[in-house]
Amino acid sequence: MQIEDGCVVLLDFTLADGEGRVLDRSPAGEPLAYIHGGEGILPALADALAGRSAGDAFDVTLPPEQAYGEHRFEAVSLVPRAQIPEGMVLEVGMRLEDSSGNMPPCMVTEVTPEHVMLDANHPLAGVTLRFTGSVAEVRRASQEELALISGDDPG
Repeated sequence: MQIEDGCVVLLDFTLADGEGRVLDRSPAGEPLAYIHGGEGILPALADALAGRSAGDAFDVTLPPEQAYGEHRFEAVSLVPRAQIPEGMVLEVGMRLEDSSGNMPPCMVTEVTPEHVMLDANHPLAGVTLRFTGSVAEVRRASQEELALISGDDPG
């Protein structure tokens, strides 16, 4: 069976940046599962995998604009420390999310007594990504699995 919309796909993969540094990989014996045509993987990677079958190898390089976009300077904010809740301990590398939805998720990139630098770019923005690996399995998704990606009640 070939990968097409509505298929469950299992991938054994390694993700590296453009310089070959490994960023992520599927654990041995635990392939990544997604439903093709849903939102489980980057659209450009899904396009590159379409038509492949179980056992097929892949080597797909995505420039930033096909992955998480370029790093946007306007997504970086310098926030006065006085605007941060008192007693909140901040560390460089910490991810912050605003439960009220007033601010996108961001990463703390700098902390001084006067200010905090917050970056709302995706951590992989501006990075060329190389996905290598093989297709472990392809099968038709069940109605229940398809309902999970559509939000419909399978019953």
